[in-house]
Amino acid sequence: MSRKRRATLAELADPHALYEASVQAPEGDIEFILRVFRRHFRRVPVTLREDFCGTAYLASSWIEGGSRRKSIGVDLDEATLEWGRRRHIESMAPAMRRRIRLLQADVREVTRPRVDVVCALNFSYCTFKSRPELGTYLRAVHSSLGEQGLFVCELYGGTEAVVPIEERREVDDFVYVWDQESYDAITHETRCHIHFEFPDGSKLEKAFTYDWRLWTIPEVRELLAEAGFRRSEVFWEQTDEEGEGTGEFERTESEENQEGFIAYIVGVK
Repeated sequence: MSRKRRATLAELADPHALYEASVQAPEGDIEFILRVFRRHFRRVPVTLREDFCGTAYLASSWIEGGSRRKSIGVDLDEATLEWGRRRHIESMAPAMRRRIRLLQADVREVTRPRVDVVCALNFSYCTFKSRPELGTYLRAVHSSLGEQGLFVCELYGGTEAVVPIEERREVDDFVYVWDQESYDAITHETRCHIHFEFPDGSKLEKAFTYDWRLWTIPEVRELLAEAGFRRSEVFWEQTDEEGEGTGEFERTESEENQEGFIAYIVGVK
């Protein structure tokens, strides 16, 4: 009698759980949002909308920080939203669950209720490949904010951002692989994947695939101005002596290019 084959770690893995563990850091994002919002408006933000929210990890983490906080998560993929409900929301106390809403919708079509902060993190808005598309989205964001509001997004770049490359990083008991498959120098369209590798030698190939336009910082800032934001700011990730990112971001208006960088771009209403 043949022995039943044991499932590999890749076959048993949950891609969404792996993504949250390797890519997202909501505590750091929230700390940054609070710092910048207080500096501009001398008060604490209460309401947040997470666009392209996926599993709504940030939106769920936001309401855990205080009983007055409310959040909205918006995404087109209902299956991913449902995973987030099961993972983050169903176990919450009823009073907390009432302070978070998940919407299956196009982020360009959601403008109410108005909130203090709108986020589009993990480069998600790069799914919009033309100025009209991204401009329409940013105008909707501007309409979504109250009289005092912030839009927070991220962008990556650098000399290695525009060439095919694979980067590996150990995370707990698996390896996260960022795979830049292609980049078009004329259109700035890029195709990237996330793979996961496991100690038993198994792999979860193309767990996530992204078909983006890699925007530049000045392009995003120009579109924010056209959308009605009164100013924009860039926050550059600091590096240590080995050139590795520290997770600390400081406001700047000029930086030398690097092999790779991550920056927050903030639109101030």
